[in-house]
Amino acid sequence: MNQTALHKKLASKELRDLQNVHPLSLFKKRLETNLPLIQGLFRTLYPETEHDLYRKKLPGLLEKLFEKRPEELRLRDLQLLKAGDWHQSHKITGMQLYVDLFNDNLKGVQEKIPYFEELGVNFLHLMPITKRPKGENDGGYAVNSYTAVDPRYGNKKSLLELTAKLREHGMYLMLDFVVNHTSDEYPWAKKALSGDTTYQNFYYMYPDRTVPDAFEATLPEVFPSTSPGNFTYRPEISKWVMTVFNSYQWDLNYTNPRVFTEMLTNLVDMVNSGVDVVRFDALAFLWKKIGTISQNLPEAHKLISLFRMCLQVIAPGVVFLAEAIVSPHDIVKYFGEGDLEGNECEIAYNASLMSLLWNSIATKKTLLLQKSLKSVPKKPDTATWINYLRCHDDIGLGLDDGYIAQLGLDPWMHRSFLINYYCQGLEWSPAMGYKFMENPATGDSRITGSCASLLGLEKAMRNSDPEGVEISLKKILMLHGIILSFGGIPLIYAGDELGSLNDYSYLEDPHKRNDSRWVNRPRHNWEAVSQLKDQERPSSRIFAGIKKMIALRKKKGVFADHNNLEIHDPANPHLFVYERTGKEGRGVLVITNFDEHPQLLDTHLLHRLGYLRDGNLKDLLREGDWKLSSGLVEVQPYELIWLTKP
Repeated sequence: MNQTALHKKLASKELRDLQNVHPLSLFKKRLETNLPLIQGLFRTLYPETEHDLYRKKLPGLLEKLFEKRPEELRLRDLQLLKAGDWHQSHKITGMQLYVDLFNDNLKGVQEKIPYFEELGVNFLHLMPITKRPKGENDGGYAVNSYTAVDPRYGNKKSLLELTAKLREHGMYLMLDFVVNHTSDEYPWAKKALSGDTTYQNFYYMYPDRTVPDAFEATLPEVFPSTSPGNFTYRPEISKWVMTVFNSYQWDLNYTNPRVFTEMLTNLVDMVNSGVDVVRFDALAFLWKKIGTISQNLPEAHKLISLFRMCLQVIAPGVVFLAEAIVSPHDIVKYFGEGDLEGNECEIAYNASLMSLLWNSIATKKTLLLQKSLKSVPKKPDTATWINYLRCHDDIGLGLDDGYIAQLGLDPWMHRSFLINYYCQGLEWSPAMGYKFMENPATGDSRITGSCASLLGLEKAMRNSDPEGVEISLKKILMLHGIILSFGGIPLIYAGDELGSLNDYSYLEDPHKRNDSRWVNRPRHNWEAVSQLKDQERPSSRIFAGIKKMIALRKKKGVFADHNNLEIHDPANPHLFVYERTGKEGRGVLVITNFDEHPQLLDTHLLHRLGYLRDGNLKDLLREGDWKLSSGLVEVQPYELIWLTKP
C-alpha cells in the first residue's frame, strides 16, 4: 500500500472518530507513516554531516507547523481525503483569472461567485495576489512576500473571507507557490544585499564569472530578448547572482537545507489561508548543477517529493499541481516514478494537448495530434491533468521533431509556418496573434494572443465578415468541447467564455509594453455579461455553448479521469476521434473535424467499437438521436459531436 492509500485509510477512520481523538494524535499517525520517507529523501539531498541537524529537527518543525493549521482546515483535510481523488471528478471545472482584471479585488471576486455558479465553474486559480515590486514584477511572479496580500487586492482578512465563502459554495481554490525564486526586494535578498553572508547563501552568488560561466556553458535562456543570460551583476555586493528568469528574480539555492525548511514554512503559511491546490511554479528549475541545463534533474524530483510528503503530514487534503511546461515524457515524471510514484504532484498541465490543438487548427490536420498523444506514457491512476487552451502565458511550440519528420515535414519550417500563421505573417490567416521572445538568430518565437483572436474572431469582426465570425465561433466551441471531454480538469481562462479579444492597452504602460503576453490579459467584459440574454451576440453564444457542455459533463460520470481515455484512428487526417470508456460500453465517443470543409467518417469504426449494436446513438450536445443513412457520416466543418448509447 503506497503513502496515499495509507492516508485515505487513516482519514476514513479519523473522520469517524474525530470527536474522540485529539488532532495531535492524528498528526502523529501521519508523521509516523511518512517520516522514514521524509528523512530518507532529506538524506539523499543533503548527505553532508553538518546537515544532520536540519534532518533531526524536521519532526519538531512539522509538529510546530501543524499546530498553526486552523481547525476548520484540519477537518477539510480529512473530508477531502475520505472523498478520494476529488481532483479527478467530472464535476470540477476551473477558471484562471487575474483578480484585478476580473473584478478589481478579492472582495470583487467574492461578489461574482453567482457568475461562476451560473457558468458551472467551481475551481478557481487566482493569479499571484501577494506583494510584489511596484515596477516590473513578471505579473506577480517576483514575490516580495509569500503570505502578505498586495494592498491592490485587499488584505489577509479579505482573502480568508473569500476562501471561507468558496468552501461554503463547494468551490476549490488554487494559488501559486513561487518556489524557484524570490524578487530582489524579498527580505532575504535585502539582507543579502546588505552583506549578510547567511542570506547570500540562500541564493547562487559568486564574486567573479568563473562559476557563472561554467553554468552558462549549458544553461539555456528563458527570456533571451528581455533578460539574456542567467546571471546579474549586483555592484552593491560585487557579486553575480543567478537570475534564470528576470534580473529581478533571484533563484533560490536549494542545496542549502535551510532554504528548504524556510520555504516549507512559507508554503504552510500560504495553504493555511484556505488553499486546496498549490501550483508549484517553475518546479523543473529547482535544482541547479554545472554541466546540465539545470531542468528536470533527479534532485528536483526528490525535492518536490520532500515538499509534498511534509505537507501531507501537516495538511493532507492539499494537492500539488506541477507547472512544468516540458515534453510529455518529462511531464509524467512529475507525478512521481519508481520509489516516488504517487508521491510528487497529483496534477500537471497538459501542455502537449494545448500546443497540439493549436497545431491542428493551423494545419487543419490531426495526424501529429494523434501520434503525439498516443505516445504519452501512462500516468498514475491517482493523478490527473489540467486541460486548457489559453492561459496568462504564451503558447510554446514544444512539438516532437521526430514525429514532425515522420509526417514528411521539416521541423524548423513547420514551426516557422505556425509562427507566421498565428502572428500575422500570412495574409490569408484569420489569426491575430503576436510573437513573444523572438530570437532573431534562430527565428524561434512563442505565440501570444487571446483564444478568440487567435481563432479569427477579431479579424472577422474588424472586416464585418459574418461567415468568418461563424467559423470562429465553431472553432472556439469545438476546442472548449475537447478540453471539457478529455481526461482531466478543464481550466478556462477568464474571458474566453465570452470570446474576449486581444487587449492592446498594455502598450500604454511602460512596465508592460515590452511583454506581449499582456495582449491576452484583458479586463473582464462585464458589459458582455450584462447582455447575455441577447443570444445573437457572439459572446452570448460562446457563453451558452460552454455552459451547456459543462452541465452535460457534470451529469456524465464517464468524464471523471480514471485513465479511461482511448484515442482512435478515424482514417481521415482532418478528424480527431477519442473515447471516454465506461462500464458495460456506456462510454462517450467524441468526434471533431478540424477542417473548413465537411469530412467523411467511416462508420466501420463505430461498429468496431460497439456503438451501433443497439440501433441509433444519442447526440448529447444536440439532445437527440444521431441517425445513420449510410456507411459514411459527414462531419461538418469544426463540428463537435458527443455520442453515447441511448
